[in-house]
Parts: sequence; structure tokens; C-alpha cells
Amino acid sequence: MHTREEQMQAFGRLLDVLDELRQKCPWDKKQTIESLRPNTIEETFELCDAIMKGDYHEMMKEMGDVLMHTCFYAMIAREEGRYDIADVLNTESDKLIYRHPHVYHPSQVGVPHPHPLPYVPEGADAPGEFSKAETSAQVLKNWEQIKLKEKDGNKTVLSGVPASLPSLIKAYRIQDKARNVGFDWQKKEDVWTKVHEELSELEAELAREDKERSEAELGDFIFSVINAARLYHLNPENALERTNQKFISRFNYIEEHSIRIGKPLTEMSLEEMDALWNEAKTQEQ
Repeated sequence: MHTREEQMQAFGRLLDVLDELRQKCPWDKKQTIESLRPNTIEETFELCDAIMKGDYHEMMKEMGDVLMHTCFYAMIAREEGRYDIADVLNTESDKLIYRHPHVYHPSQVGVPHPHPLPYVPEGADAPGEFSKAETSAQVLKNWEQIKLKEKDGNKTVLSGVPASLPSLIKAYRIQDKARNVGFDWQKKEDVWTKVHEELSELEAELAREDKERSEAELGDFIFSVINAARLYHLNPENALERTNQKFISRFNYIEEHSIRIGKPLTEMSLEEMDALWNEAKTQEQ
């Protein structure tokens, strides 16, 4: 592993490369905050794919791409006279220190900055009521309450959930944030009553063939299942992706068989495909 000095040199090298590309590369020259955004989303998902595969080498490469984008945005902000990468890093450090009063004294917030920062915690000179946290759950609860007290922080409990999050992840984050301020089931087992209730309401609307109300009830049902997963400490996003990958693997097995025997999938019976599906399932065990 590298020393801290070597790590800092590597980070400086990335900044130097980006500066040179911004000056000499036609593509880099023309990029803006807006033009980079779609690429950033793609790079983030590629990192998530590598994480799901447990491929650490690929994760290393994709982390570099995500880090490069962060540095690129900071470089553009520097060109516009707003702030630079040092401000980004110092702001993040201050934020982490202030939101972990069980580790740091709030007086440790604040490194001299060359530009006014958007992040200025209020009451950073006193430990306050959040200086004790003995469990991960207490840390998260304190974290949400501290954010509400920050200047330029979240104005409401749920305002910190990005509107552009995928709906499944958003539902989990909404529920988790509500939990951190005490809005949650007292006993996790009670959630199943809600799940069954929502399923019954969905089935009733489907029987009436009311598409709009059925879609609304489907959303309620999925939301309740996500709630159950959260209460049992299961990540619904990861769970669903595992099922996606399992389906892809089994379906690919069927398709590969159809290619080998020269029989298109469209000409195979459902019984034939089911038999191959079960073969694929057996091979996984």
C-alpha cells in the first residue's frame, strides 16, 4: 500500500493531467457542468455494477472515473471563480467533523478557506446534544437531526432525498430518514399487516380493471415491501439486482441452448423453456 505522501502525489498528478487536458484536448475544452452530467451518471452506474460483481480491479478503475468527474466539476468551478477542489475537500471534512460530535469536538470545524463556503454549521463551537452515540443507529439518528440544524442544510427531514434518485432507492431513503426522527413501526413484525393490506387493495383494483387506481395501489404495495425489507435490515436494491442477474443468467442458458440446437426461442414451447430454466437453476446449486 502507498504512504499518505504517495497518495497525495497521485491526487496531485490527476489534477495536473486534468489541467493539461483542459488546455490541449478539444473534447475536454468544450465540457461544461451540464454536458458532463450524463457521463457522471453513467460512470456512477458502472461503479455500482463493479461493486455488485465484487470485482475489485474494475471497482478501482471506475472509482477513478467518478473521482475524475468530481475533480473536473471543481476545475470548472475554479475557472468561474467560484471555488476549487481544496474548497470541496475542506467543506467535506468540516461537514464530517461537525456531523460526528461523538468523535470530534465541533471546535475542530473550520480550516481557513480562500473563498466563502456554502457550508457553515451553526453552533459549531459547542458539542451540543449529539456528542454521545454508542450504536450505528444512534449515529444515523443524530446525523439527520444535525443536518436540520446546519446553515444551508436540509430544511425538512425529507428534503435531503434527491428528486432524481431511482424510485426504489428513493423509497428506502425516505423511509430511513423518517425512521431517524422516530416515525417507524414499533415492532417490525407489524409491517406484514400493512403489506397484506396493500396487496389486498391491489388485487381488488386489478379485479375492477381500473388501471390508474391499480397503478397507485401497486406503488403502495411495493412501498410496503421496501419498508419490510428495511425493517429486517435487507437492502431491496441489492436484493432486486441479485434477482435481475439470476434471471439474466437463467434466460441466457435457455437462449444458448436454442442457438446450439438451431431452434429459435420463438419456436420453443413454454414447457421446453421451463425445463431448461430448471436445468439452469439446478446448475447454480
